[in-house]
Amino acid sequence: MGDAVRARSPLRIGVVGAGQISGAYLRTLAALPDLPVTAVADLDETRASAVAATVPGARATTPTELYTAEDVDLVLNLTVPAAHADVARAAIAAGKHVYGEKPLAATTTEARSVLATADSAGVRVGCAPDTVLGTGVQSARAVLDAGQLGMPVAATAFMVTPGHELWHPAPEFYYRPGGGPLFDMGPYYLTALVTLLGPVRTVVGMASTSRPVRTVAGGPRAGTAFPVEVATHVTGVLEHECGALTTLVMSFDVWAGLLPRIEVYGTDGSLSVPDPNGFDGPVRLFRAGARQWEDVPVQGGYAGAGRGYGIADLARSLATGTPHRASGHLAYHVLDIMESLLTASETGRSISVMSAGERPAAVPAHAQPGAG
Repeated sequence: MGDAVRARSPLRIGVVGAGQISGAYLRTLAALPDLPVTAVADLDETRASAVAATVPGARATTPTELYTAEDVDLVLNLTVPAAHADVARAAIAAGKHVYGEKPLAATTTEARSVLATADSAGVRVGCAPDTVLGTGVQSARAVLDAGQLGMPVAATAFMVTPGHELWHPAPEFYYRPGGGPLFDMGPYYLTALVTLLGPVRTVVGMASTSRPVRTVAGGPRAGTAFPVEVATHVTGVLEHECGALTTLVMSFDVWAGLLPRIEVYGTDGSLSVPDPNGFDGPVRLFRAGARQWEDVPVQGGYAGAGRGYGIADLARSLATGTPHRASGHLAYHVLDIMESLLTASETGRSISVMSAGERPAAVPAHAQPGAG
């Protein structure tokens, strides 16, 4: 079923996975034009019913029924990472577009299967994060695209936290394959870095696991211990195809830090980029020879964006026949970078990133979701 067939308005959405993140998506989708949520499914039927009751016009159903439902055009996959590929393939087999939470799949092998299946079926695959579509990263990109930084030389990207067990009521999946700081938060930072500097071709890295067991800190399960199955501190260097070198640190082992989220350094200055886990935030530029940093006005991106704008961008792309920005292929490149970093840490070697990533199109200033 090709894009021409599926490029309908409105684009009706079925949500699979009624967990904590679903609320953020549903709030955004309710405020966007022509993106009605018609069905909600979850392995926990009670939870699906509770979430569906908050969405006017939506019904609770089973995942199997949702995939084949006539009033669903796109499946929003909000399941745990280990289930991402299975849910995506089931939806694609039923002829639905798919937009999923990150990562695209638990492994690049599974991700390739998802993309190949979608290509055969003629449907689109989108994937979080869509935070890079907001005014923060897009205004920073506009500075780079205008040449105000000169030639990009290097970048830094830091995400440090003591771990999700301190606040999440059921944090175990963050410490299983497909989780950890790299797979949980890495997609935000790496997607931003590819958006800013372009694809990555080579990585080196090291990783460690500080504690084999962690404990839920609060809530009804406080005191529950669980095993750690992934690296909880990952550091590496990424060589972008443009030649810039990014130093990356992703950690669940740091109590506090004053490190910048992302900075980009060029021959003509430095650029401070806001937290890529958000859609906006201050962008600052230091020009060569200047005495202080200057604030960069909004120069691109969807203003006031929230989680779900990647779906609106995908709907726009269907209507215009253009590539969507938060794409499965971009998410696959990011997943390939993350896998390559872990392989580099295990082997002590420099690893070539084999996927051919592409820098997505910029979001112009004053862009509106659904517009061309």
